[in-house]
Amino acid sequence: AQSQKDEIPTLKSILLEQLKTTHDQKDWFVPLNIALEGLTPDQANWTDGKGNHSVAQLATHLIFWNERSLKRFNNASVPDFTGMNDETFTAVTKETWPATIAKADSVLKAWEKIVETSDDAKLQKWYSTIAHIGAHNAYHIGQIIYIRKQQGSWDANKGVK
Repeated sequence: AQSQKDEIPTLKSILLEQLKTTHDQKDWFVPLNIALEGLTPDQANWTDGKGNHSVAQLATHLIFWNERSLKRFNNASVPDFTGMNDETFTAVTKETWPATIAKADSVLKAWEKIVETSDDAKLQKWYSTIAHIGAHNAYHIGQIIYIRKQQGSWDANKGVK
């Protein structure tokens, strides 16, 4: 049996690899699940005081856009949106932070599952959006790690020193 890396890549396998490495598979960079792991609500809401986002704001922003795109992919109704991207960055409370982490995990799992089960024709129509979702996730995960390093809450043994 050949390993996945020995197989000829397909559009589906490439998109899945990108989604999984920004979700829960450590590869070239830390995935979101590890980036969020172990943060208290106070740490998640911390900012540097210079107008930059908190980890919580970045997490809610990722949830918003991943979920919205997933609904479109599934031909589900998408709530109205003012177009003000700033509205997608929200703080959390002690009560909502665990649900935020769980929601980030579930929406990324849902993306992986839908890509795994979609036919090639659908993926051909959506490949650019899905690839951009992975890149967008990676971009904000990098910010999350940087914020955690700034606040002193990052454990370098988790993947980025």
